[in-house]
Amino acid sequence: MDGELADLEQEKRAAAVAAADLVEDGMLVGLGTGTTVAYLLPELGRRHLDISCVATSPATEVLARREGIVVGPFAGVARLDIAIDGADQVDTSGWLIKGGGGAHTREKIVAAAADRFVVIVSSNKLVPRLAPPVPLELMAFGLDATLRSLPHVVLRQAPVTPDGGVLADYHGEVDDPGQLAARFSDTVGIVAHGLFPPAMVSRVLAGRTGHVDTLEF
Repeated sequence: MDGELADLEQEKRAAAVAAADLVEDGMLVGLGTGTTVAYLLPELGRRHLDISCVATSPATEVLARREGIVVGPFAGVARLDIAIDGADQVDTSGWLIKGGGGAHTREKIVAAAADRFVVIVSSNKLVPRLAPPVPLELMAFGLDATLRSLPHVVLRQAPVTPDGGVLADYHGEVDDPGQLAARFSDTVGIVAHGLFPPAMVSRVLAGRTGHVDTLEF
């Protein structure tokens, strides 16, 4: 691993440790998916907290249980105290792009259910404006008809999601995230898109060399 990559991994870990400090005994916690969350799980396990968690992907569930973290189904649970997850991009107004790992539908459900949604990133994920691709999860039923109404969308060479969805990516412009998010939300056949609005985000913890920046929008 070269120096730049090593620095980014340290930034991810620093952001994850800072987020773990926000978790307290008795909390219901949503666990995201991805390489930055992978640093969060050992930190939570090390603290031996009395918490109950829901995971946004089978991979996160397996890793969390290896750390001794209690993970249950997201059923019979109306709200979460906190959800912690990474992001592919964070722009200056607080819009996120998520879903590079294909879990954005579950991630959005978990984030929306949480009283606080905390995003953990390395510094390279902070961008002046969002850029493609934007991940999409599509219904398998009527897929060709859905794609016909979606220019600049390319199917991803990936397995279907745990919920049976088909992954794709939008490669067009992202000039106005709010407008594009509304368009995706209004398109029949799209299960969920990877644009997360600032109103959903409580804070962003961005790892830097030697410290963590806290961003609130």
